[in-house]
Amino acid sequence: MAQHINTLIIGAGISGIGVAVHMQKNCPQRDFMILERRHQIGGTWSLFKYPGIRSDSDMSTFGFNFKPWREDKILAQASEICHYLQETIDEFKLADKIHFHHSVQNANWNSAKNVWELSIENHGNVEQWTANFVIGCTGYYNYDQGYAPKFPNQEEFNGQLVHPQHWPEDLEIAGKKVVIVGSGATAITLVPALAKQGAIVTMLQRSPTYIAAIPSIDFAYNAMRKVLPESVAYRLTRNRNIGMQRAIYKLSKSHPEKVKKFLLAAVRLQLKGKVDMKHFTPDYNPWDQRLCVVPDGDLFKVLREGKAFIETDHIEKFVENGIQLKSGKVLEADIVVSATGLEIQLLGGLTASVDGKPVKTQDHLLYQSTMVSDVPNFALMIGYTNASWTLKVDIVADYLCRLFNYMDKNGLVAVVPQGDESAKSEDSLMGSNLTSGYIQRANQIMPRQGLKAPWIGRASYYEDRDALKNASFKDGILKFSKGSGKTVKSVKKFKLFG
Repeated sequence: MAQHINTLIIGAGISGIGVAVHMQKNCPQRDFMILERRHQIGGTWSLFKYPGIRSDSDMSTFGFNFKPWREDKILAQASEICHYLQETIDEFKLADKIHFHHSVQNANWNSAKNVWELSIENHGNVEQWTANFVIGCTGYYNYDQGYAPKFPNQEEFNGQLVHPQHWPEDLEIAGKKVVIVGSGATAITLVPALAKQGAIVTMLQRSPTYIAAIPSIDFAYNAMRKVLPESVAYRLTRNRNIGMQRAIYKLSKSHPEKVKKFLLAAVRLQLKGKVDMKHFTPDYNPWDQRLCVVPDGDLFKVLREGKAFIETDHIEKFVENGIQLKSGKVLEADIVVSATGLEIQLLGGLTASVDGKPVKTQDHLLYQSTMVSDVPNFALMIGYTNASWTLKVDIVADYLCRLFNYMDKNGLVAVVPQGDESAKSEDSLMGSNLTSGYIQRANQIMPRQGLKAPWIGRASYYEDRDALKNASFKDGILKFSKGSGKTVKSVKKFKLFG
């Protein structure tokens, strides 16, 4: 007999744990479970092991709205984020809700029974499960492999080629010549970290990225915590940082030249004439691609002190002792790190279908930034690309809980947002905002961007917060079903909050 769960959350990373807490707090009548294909929580933050890995968003907004980030660091190391997530699990008693080594392979919605029928691999054995509602919290990239373009003649290279997603635990760095190919958040994190370990590091980029130096410590937050309750200080700091993020993004779109001038002036001050500004002057406007940040200007410090180097050029080919550039210059290397990004994948690779018909996410829209059009009882968690990912998780999770309570109060077993072809654009949900390579690769799998509400991916926390808080379930788009199907264990307690 198949095991049944009311609400199934796929993934025990920051999204899955966040959704679980919201459900526990706001939908006590629903039983839920988190299935995690790996052996530990944390998602990104436990998978990646490369030196220096840290958040690229401030922790006051990357943390949950219900749990203060108690450290004074603005950016956090991966281990610190995992500790924060484990604290969340302990505080909200979620450990029994998480099942490791459970990989969802297939999920088919059975309209006759109003349930999802799932094939789940558990330690090599395939089990059959059913669920009323499925929430995908797996992020948008492939955990098995990173994006690794084939470089010309790379087989000629006598050294070691490494991808940050699969960093060898025993990799010897000290005294080695290391070339890091890339210019995004991973590359700018690796450069100072490897230099600190004694490597001779060169960052090779095809084109520059906007990079801003920020303090590593939030002194204002520290000061507030001395005179205010921690929850109040956290909320004030969080609201301040959300406002700053949004203001910088909007200003970058409305006055790009002014923002560009400011950012480049700040970099110039950091480099102190020791490094050519051509390496930090992009040919695009701020926030056409994600803005990168470095704590206390650590990247600029190792460059200006000659402890690391930077080259802006294209790869002609790999040679035995390194990389030959288009300019003819050869960068000698013992190790080449391919910090070239992520292999894009939704739903952790599972195959979804409705009554046997495959669901191709790129053909669908997202209703209220979460539910897949024309797919019953199914939601995705896709965070912001222009702000902290978790901001979106919190407000979408609140919306879903309100929806669940509405359905349970009215004895409804299924809901489907009826798609609107006239609202569909050619852009993907993420590709309409940023031009980064990994975002453009995601165009092949991401749901489409909508042209009108409630199908628009707003890329604005304030707009999303207000829209989802006030959204009506009687809008003519959501189609609800009563009838047969396994329902919640108990509907004695529920609350329509928000």
